[in-house]
Amino acid sequence: MQCPGQDSRYWDANAVFETTCPKCGNNVEFFKDDSTRKCSKCGTKMLNPNNDFGCASYCPYAEQCLGSLPPELLAKKQEVLKERVAVEMKRYFGDDSRRIGHASRVARHAGDIAAKEECNPAVVAITAYLHDIGIKESERKYNNSSPKYQHIEGPPVARDILTGLGAPQPLIDEVCDIIGHHHLPRPEETMNFKVLYDADLITNLEEKQKDAPSSREHLQKVIDRSFLTKTGAALAAKTLFKE
Repeated sequence: MQCPGQDSRYWDANAVFETTCPKCGNNVEFFKDDSTRKCSKCGTKMLNPNNDFGCASYCPYAEQCLGSLPPELLAKKQEVLKERVAVEMKRYFGDDSRRIGHASRVARHAGDIAAKEECNPAVVAITAYLHDIGIKESERKYNNSSPKYQHIEGPPVARDILTGLGAPQPLIDEVCDIIGHHHLPRPEETMNFKVLYDADLITNLEEKQKDAPSSREHLQKVIDRSFLTKTGAALAAKTLFKE
């Protein structure tokens, strides 16, 4: 079934219009169903200014409907996916405010680190929200939430959530791979893993400080030897020492 907004049978006199190229000022003609057009004078690729493509930001069939998604829309699609993952994480944990709070803090720290590192912010944020998603199944099956069991139980739960949200398969595979060993760095790791690992470590240290405070000297030793990125280490010092 064709989307009514893209079906020319429903078009009116406003279905074809002109807009101005922001780079050279040339007039560019758009049809209502165009997602993008190139300026015939300077070649600038323009989004259709009369459409916000809101449904395409979450619809798993967006590319079939609109063709290859422009970078601006792809970024919006990833942003909406991150928000929906956060909602699903909270729904999954239910009234477990401690786990929800932990995941949300890891996501916040991960975003701060990702802003200064060469990584994929969408993968990092989504993994941050879901990194401990295996805890419930670990406790149910083994009465134990240790990393060993989280690494086993987390990926299947995350895969179900992401598949249900229509996430791209490569993203699902990478997120599940990171979740499946997120406490145990391999000899060679991606920057996406390193950012998540550091964000989780900062959050864990914060939480431990509230329960059983350690000395500044001890914390500095942990920061010096445990973090995988310079940005993560700097953020840990700023967070833990309130600098």
